[in-house]
Amino acid sequence: MAVDSLGRPLRDLRISVTDRCNFRCTYCMPKEVFGRDFAFLDRAELLSFEEIAHLAQLFVREGVTKIRLTGGEPLLRRDLERLVAMLARIRGVQDIALTTNGALLTREKAFALREAGVNRITVSLDSLDDAVFRRMNDVNFPVARVLAAIDAAAEAGLTPVKIDVVVKRSENDGDIVEMAHRFRGTGHIVRFIEYMDVGNTNGWRMEDVVPAREIAGSIGAHWPIEPVEANYFGEVAERWRYLDGAGEIGIISSVTQPFCGSCTRARLSADGKLYLCLFAGTGHDLRGLLRGGADDETIAAAIRGRWHSRDDRYSEIRAEATPIEKVEMSHIGG
Repeated sequence: MAVDSLGRPLRDLRISVTDRCNFRCTYCMPKEVFGRDFAFLDRAELLSFEEIAHLAQLFVREGVTKIRLTGGEPLLRRDLERLVAMLARIRGVQDIALTTNGALLTREKAFALREAGVNRITVSLDSLDDAVFRRMNDVNFPVARVLAAIDAAAEAGLTPVKIDVVVKRSENDGDIVEMAHRFRGTGHIVRFIEYMDVGNTNGWRMEDVVPAREIAGSIGAHWPIEPVEANYFGEVAERWRYLDGAGEIGIISSVTQPFCGSCTRARLSADGKLYLCLFAGTGHDLRGLLRGGADDETIAAAIRGRWHSRDDRYSEIRAEATPIEKVEMSHIGG
């Protein structure tokens, strides 16, 4: 198992299959930047499914056991279940997950993904208030269709469904309790995410962050909750359960309570670059090695070497870090 310079093992690989998305969420892909003239990757620049599976197999050799498919919006990539089936055949892969905005997650697609090998699914849903949600996704997409996608995932057995909520002050922080109430007792897990300074285009300000403790306090004032031990080393969400047995929630506190010390995640962009941190400025080109004819040991050594030298801990040193041009989250997934 590859271990970095701070003693963190490589266990999780997040693979972006496209840099495109059908939403224009203001905290991720603001329309003012990602408009009609924005230059997305050409098809030839994207890793093929075969190339993704090839690289994933090499990551597994170095210790990866869990793979998450992201984007952009991964369901924009046609026949994604074919890639899932290829990844599921890799010996050593124990878990395949998918993060989606739900717009294209029909019942048919959910069952196809499950049949191909997806174990778990995360659906992004920032508000149950239709007006707020339409404003945040900025393409006038309705809440009802995302709720239908969550139901489809559950029907297909992709449970528990996780629902990710990015919480931004004065935008949707008034919806925290309603969101918790909607999914209490359903078996699904809502994860509230502190608004982060990902990329360079979302206009992030510290005053827009709703701290994890405030989120927990808002929910706990209605239904008593208590903290729960992590399921595994490197779990990103702090777990809380309802004392009345109605399930649990998660809070991802990358800003106010950084968890860099247990980060086990590598990220592979849609164009084949390895990023060692969500807030990284540059990636390491694996596509060039692959298409240049490098053998597997050479590519595996490149992965291993980059991970061994990894010392990224941006969230822990955010206040003192020298400003950098960070990769956009839409390019490497959340």
